[in-house]
Amino acid sequence: MNRLLAPRDGEWQNETMRRPAAIVLYVLALVAVVVGVDVLLLRHHTWERLLVNAGIVAVFVGGYFSLLKRP
Repeated sequence: MNRLLAPRDGEWQNETMRRPAAIVLYVLALVAVVVGVDVLLLRHHTWERLLVNAGIVAVFVGGYFSLLKRP
């Protein structure tokens, strides 16, 4: 393959490793927010907790599709 068109040796690995790492960090942030809200604010409110958790997940899914998902 032509050296001008091929990625450099380290670039291919960096490109393929960066994406899963960003997704893992995003999921960890989602879990941290859900657990934090549950423990700090909604400890004894079952239905409110369920609704707020669903809202938080919906916001994170929307953020994923607008920020991290490539077209």
